[in-house]
Amino acid sequence: MIANYFNDLHQVSPLSMESRKALSKHISVKKIPRGQYILKYEEICKHIYYVNKGLIRIFYYKNGKDITEWFADERQFFFSIISYFEQKGSQLIIETLEDSEIIFLSKEGQDALRKVNLEIANLIIQSFTYSLILSQKRMESLQFESAAKRYQNMLKDHPGIINKAPLQHVASFLGITQETLSRIRSSL
Repeated sequence: MIANYFNDLHQVSPLSMESRKALSKHISVKKIPRGQYILKYEEICKHIYYVNKGLIRIFYYKNGKDITEWFADERQFFFSIISYFEQKGSQLIIETLEDSEIIFLSKEGQDALRKVNLEIANLIIQSFTYSLILSQKRMESLQFESAAKRYQNMLKDHPGIINKAPLQHVASFLGITQETLSRIRSSL
């Protein structure tokens, strides 16, 4: 379990055994049942999370409806960006859609290590760069692609999410109604 975590971190930016050991002191592993919150509304995000097992949904409320902003499937990282960086209450809510095993890396530990460990500082820079790229791609997808194209991309890039997440959450993530999603699915 921890091996996958460190291998995935290493893919982002190389980490020596010494750096892995230093990071190990600031991680914890939690098993969280389906339907539980990892981060609640207005709670401050103090970790970067990693899905070792399970499926996560990140959402917010707008006009009384919940809107899915992101999914994190196995071997993916996630967090509430604004809350994490500004240390303010999160507008995003993070919940488990399946029984999950999540690795928590503390912001406090990461901040301390980046000041004294160049490998970890580089890891942080590369991680946040990747996160910004994903956010930009999502924004461009919502603005410039058709609903059918967004669905096809999700099928190609994240088939596990479509098979595991409730369709109302998938539709919300794609920025469409559940009825539109049903029409798209039946036309393919």
